[in-house]
Amino acid sequence: MSESATTVAKKRPEFRNINAFKDLTTYRMAPAAWVSILHRASGAIMFLLMPFIIWMFDTSISSEISFAKFKSAFNVGMLYLPGVIWKLVALALIWAFLHHFIAGLRHLWMDISHAAVSKEFGKSSAVFTLVVSILLTLVLAAKLFGLY
Repeated sequence: MSESATTVAKKRPEFRNINAFKDLTTYRMAPAAWVSILHRASGAIMFLLMPFIIWMFDTSISSEISFAKFKSAFNVGMLYLPGVIWKLVALALIWAFLHHFIAGLRHLWMDISHAAVSKEFGKSSAVFTLVVSILLTLVLAAKLFGLY
């Protein structure tokens, strides 16, 4: 490399002290970063709430009496918590499953198709994942809260 090329090259800025209150609030993550973070969070939510998932499944299929108990947990409440809280927990599980499933399909498609590994596809598939998981969650939330 010639000396004239090195003198023309602009020196990259160095960031030594990052102010968490000033710099991190102005940082804007890409949609793919949000999908990646939420994919991990949704997996953690489903893992941590696995006892609740197993209880819901067991109670809903054991007998008619246990199914009535299951329905009353969502209508009246249980463990000193109103039914709305349990519906919100179930809604969080619904979102976690939908987002994790759609993001997992996105990752599988990117693993299978080499043409899908591009910046444009990453952004468009991330936006698609976020929008579809939220829309499906809203539709199921309307059903869960009795709007239809």
